[in-house]
Amino acid sequence: MKVISFQQHLIRDIEPQDNRAVAQLIRTVMSDFGAIGPGFSINDPEVAQMAEFSDKARTQYFVVVREDRIVGSGGYAPLRGAALDVCELQKMYFYPEARGIGLGRRLGQLILSAAYGVGFRTCYIETMKTMVAAQRLYERMGFRPVVTPMGGTGHCGCDTYLIRALTSADQDTSVPTLP
Repeated sequence: MKVISFQQHLIRDIEPQDNRAVAQLIRTVMSDFGAIGPGFSINDPEVAQMAEFSDKARTQYFVVVREDRIVGSGGYAPLRGAALDVCELQKMYFYPEARGIGLGRRLGQLILSAAYGVGFRTCYIETMKTMVAAQRLYERMGFRPVVTPMGGTGHCGCDTYLIRALTSADQDTSVPTLP
């Protein structure tokens, strides 16, 4: 398991015992942004069991931990209904106390690097116009808007679609892992 230390936080692969805390994080943050009805990822069946979901081929999900508490998470998976080299950045959320300190950028870089490492060459994400800080982060990470949604996410509640090419420059070898 890869474990990265960043600003008093650990970023690591999700484990089955994290499922409840991750589901609570996703449901809390999405509710805070009003993303609770049909068409939002809060209703995806995997939310309750993200560890098992991430066991699928070319899928990975990470948690951000501070003092034994999960304060953020995110990952990638193949984009349903798209070319085999297209992934979706999925369910990247942080509690308010973990925002604005660089964790989103660090986790995002890790996700893009891992996705590139398993053969993805394009990353897609859906979000909402009301998630302004997240959109700024994605823009700084090189994502650009596209007019219409891609693939078959089922997230018709989202109104903002972004895409980014993945290249060898996304390979992250600069961050040491902990034993």
